[in-house]
Amino acid sequence: MAADGNVPRPGDGHGARMLIDGEWVGRDETIDVVNPLDGTRVDTVPRGRAGDIAAAVTAAARAAGQPWPTHARYDVLTNAAARIEADLEGYARTIAREGSKTIREARREPVRCVTLLRLAAEEGRRLGGETLPFDSRAGSENRVGYYFRFPVGVVGAITPFNDPLAMACHKVGPALAGGNAVVLKPGTATPLSALRLARDLSESGLPPGRLNVVTGRGEELGEALVADPRVRLVTFTGGVDTGLRITRAAGIKKLCMELGSNSPVLVMPDADLDRAVPAIAAGAFAQAGQNCLGVQRVFVLADVYDAFRDRFVAHAGALKAGSSTDETTDVCAMITLGQAERVERWIREAEHAGARVLVGGTREGALVWPTVLESVPEGVRLDCDEAYGPVVSLYRVDTLGEAIGRANSVDYGLHAAIFTESLRWAFEAIRGLHVGGVIVNDSTDYRLDVMPFGGTKLSGIGREGIRFALQEMTETRVVCFNL
Repeated sequence: MAADGNVPRPGDGHGARMLIDGEWVGRDETIDVVNPLDGTRVDTVPRGRAGDIAAAVTAAARAAGQPWPTHARYDVLTNAAARIEADLEGYARTIAREGSKTIREARREPVRCVTLLRLAAEEGRRLGGETLPFDSRAGSENRVGYYFRFPVGVVGAITPFNDPLAMACHKVGPALAGGNAVVLKPGTATPLSALRLARDLSESGLPPGRLNVVTGRGEELGEALVADPRVRLVTFTGGVDTGLRITRAAGIKKLCMELGSNSPVLVMPDADLDRAVPAIAAGAFAQAGQNCLGVQRVFVLADVYDAFRDRFVAHAGALKAGSSTDETTDVCAMITLGQAERVERWIREAEHAGARVLVGGTREGALVWPTVLESVPEGVRLDCDEAYGPVVSLYRVDTLGEAIGRANSVDYGLHAAIFTESLRWAFEAIRGLHVGGVIVNDSTDYRLDVMPFGGTKLSGIGREGIRFALQEMTETRVVCFNL
């Protein structure tokens, strides 16, 4: 059934509801959604429990068993995209108020979501199979056949706080385009954008149960979702520790997980610093550094190290930190005070081990000033773990081989980048870097939604990007006729 027109729109401060089997439902227990900078309440959402997950999976399993033709999926996705396009500023304000994006950053996300949904709709219409040459083996001359793709069934989706709308679209869009039903558990701190998306999809003709959104705490809902045997694929974006728990709880089912990174950038002596400095700074400090693709380590060849360092530090020092809704803010608060305190501890730990803070390094509440360090020793957490904050480390290296070796020395491998005008150096990096993507003359955080997106090592399993996610979220079935 369509969403009740009397239900408050998520983010209006009147109490949001969650979506189960086409009904918008509340609970006596609620969770406050707060602005990370000042702690003011933006709205409340229901505190869902394991029973709500079970009800949502039941609804999804029932819906997944019903016919849903490709043209109907296409219409729902394109109609929802049009609704979002008509409400871009409303979405952006919700994203900026509930999360860790400046309003200028937040305005890019609903535009991206519109593209994602339309791309999913188009890719869903192109999803097909092919005929198979059964007569390629002696004795099979009378056999003909083909394969086609069919939905996995119920998709369990768990999304993070940092891109609350785009990450929901990245999972929900291809899942619905492939004919699946979805149970979505959005980030605890940033559920409002996903609920707005669910409302627009529901009002676009989505059948009951095809999308269910349960809000609440991950520790209370996560295992109930991923361990349910009716859930045939789990798609998750988040931390490695949570990813490990998912793999242990999920049992035998498909997993698609993006688990973060410690992204390196290589700056060669011939790099265009006018291009490199602002691009790397944007990659390091956008979204308060809370971006799995964010730049964390910069390996600069000795010939250009001093010039790069001085320009980069000056650029970082000129960035304005402040309120997410201020049009002039460059870096806003981190998602919670606890996360900001953790980043500050990691900075102090690196300092005590011999690193030098070149700019920043201070914190005010959940706001961490853009921070640049050098001489960071190998093995401290800023060097080898995922910082997930507005902090970047500079390293002086003597050769490209040394830079590649140090870039590969961590347990992550999502994206890496190199700034150079030399094709030889670029291809040496492309061949040598153990990552899912190599970006030449741009930041590691460049992403286009037609790309296969994912990493190696602890950075994850499987690939996102609409066409590639569709492959993950469908199965092949072979048909063979013996004539």
